[in-house]
Amino acid sequence: MIETEIVLYQAEWCPYCARVRTCMTDLLLDYKVVNVPRDHEERVMLRELFGVTGIPSMTDGDVKIADDDDAIIAHLTRKYARKSSAS
Repeated sequence: MIETEIVLYQAEWCPYCARVRTCMTDLLLDYKVVNVPRDHEERVMLRELFGVTGIPSMTDGDVKIADDDDAIIAHLTRKYARKSSAS
């Protein structure tokens, strides 16, 4: 496993979140998961962090990516693909 500072804001029922989780598993990343409420109005933490309430959203150190599975996967691949293949 590769230690990271990644926090994924997601829901188990979300297919876009599942894509991101699969990518992280494939890259052997250790990350924290925060399951968010189904109701967007209850996603206060997301609104405060990202300015939006969509998922998946992610922080990785200073990097914040909100409501965009493709952008999250691109970031993870760019940053971690070499590290996981070297393991």
